[in-house]
Amino acid sequence: MTLERYFDQSGEPPPATPAATLVIFRRDPAGGAPQLLMVQRAKEMRFAGGAAVFPGGRVDDADRDLARAHGGNDDEDALDELAARIAAVRETLEETGLVVGLHQQPGLDDARHARALLLERGRLAPVLEEMNWTLDLEALVPFARWRPKHREVRVFDTRFYLADLGTGAVELLVDATENTRLFWAGAAEALDMADRGEIKVIFPTRRNLERLALFASYADALGHVADYPVRMITPFMELRDGEPWLLIPPDAGYPVDGERLDSASRG
Repeated sequence: MTLERYFDQSGEPPPATPAATLVIFRRDPAGGAPQLLMVQRAKEMRFAGGAAVFPGGRVDDADRDLARAHGGNDDEDALDELAARIAAVRETLEETGLVVGLHQQPGLDDARHARALLLERGRLAPVLEEMNWTLDLEALVPFARWRPKHREVRVFDTRFYLADLGTGAVELLVDATENTRLFWAGAAEALDMADRGEIKVIFPTRRNLERLALFASYADALGHVADYPVRMITPFMELRDGEPWLLIPPDAGYPVDGERLDSASRG
């Protein structure tokens, strides 16, 4: 397999699995840069095994059904957007025990009960009904969208969202099937951890951490998002001084637009 074939940008993109990821901010108790919630995936996972990522996962059919119930019937793009936000809420609850994207502010006992219900039933809709909760999907702010174009590995069309937890005085529960631990870290701190070999980060996570490290607060992040509306990010390969580099568009709001291919972890 040649590198040119792996990152062939010609023709139609391959089929991609819709997915959603949630970047959750909380204020640093010590007064530093905002902290972000990250999960470390189990090494056995096919995609990004052993890597530190943001909570999230694939969009399920049940997420689309719930999106239709929330007004996503007429417009396919609107349905896809609502379903992705719902998936981000569901996956975050499943993976971390953290409840986001609701009009209510449940306590720890309710959050644990809701997570147990979700793991039992596999769908968010019956959890919302039993807990008498309503979704506040506007609380999830679109940040980015990534979709690789290579054909040799599994491809995800991933929408990234931002959410603000405020003080972050919550307890978390790791999903011991897909993930092995949860941790809070500033974006720059997570990058330092990766450089020291304490965590592994794949190419999209590294680029997004570099971008998130620009923000001194959640308000800064929102201002940046207003200046850089979401666009599809499709990494591509280019030779620089005879060496292959994995790159993204230089005008998409990211301070670093790529790295040498031999150093880029792609999952």
